[in-house]
Amino acid sequence: MPKKRGYHHGNLREALVDAALALIEAKGPSGFTLSEAAKQAGVTPAAVYRHFAGREDLIAEAARQGFEIFADLMEFAHAKGQPSALASFESVGRAYLAFARKYPGHYISMFESGISLNRSPELAQVSGRAMAVLERAAADLSEHIPPEKRPPSRMVAEHIWAMSHGVVELFARGEPGTKSPFPPEDLLESGIGVYLRGLGLIKPDS
Repeated sequence: MPKKRGYHHGNLREALVDAALALIEAKGPSGFTLSEAAKQAGVTPAAVYRHFAGREDLIAEAARQGFEIFADLMEFAHAKGQPSALASFESVGRAYLAFARKYPGHYISMFESGISLNRSPELAQVSGRAMAVLERAAADLSEHIPPEKRPPSRMVAEHIWAMSHGVVELFARGEPGTKSPFPPEDLLESGIGVYLRGLGLIKPDS
């Protein structure tokens, strides 16, 4: 356990978020107390309340920071696939899996803690930025379809988001339960392909 130290340089808030992320990974979002987060950060429990009103506020900040990383990663993945709309779309899906693996504490805070995305304007804004990348990628795929026949890009984005989340939860997090002989990336890519072909967004031989 780290020794207690002063945070006069202004890093206490980040130290508490880092402590919360470690505890969330180990115990889940409801499995720790603010006192435990303070102990992990090496400060007194009273120090926590100078920055966070309670545990949910601390988790919400972890989620906000996670969405910042997530949105940046999604935007990078989308740009990496250009100029191919399909490559960009698939790249965004792979980025989702990569984020869940690399930042499990953030991922849990964002999607499994029960924290509302509308808890603060900042959290709502950054979570919307992440969804907007996927929605833009979906819109690019349907440009060749007459407007009156295009599926709503928001609907497509949410379907793929749900599929990605399901693959992460069942196969990519390394938790006990369902196993698959196929890599999560292959499961997601093939599932996306079947879905997009069914909507006519990509050709059957693509």
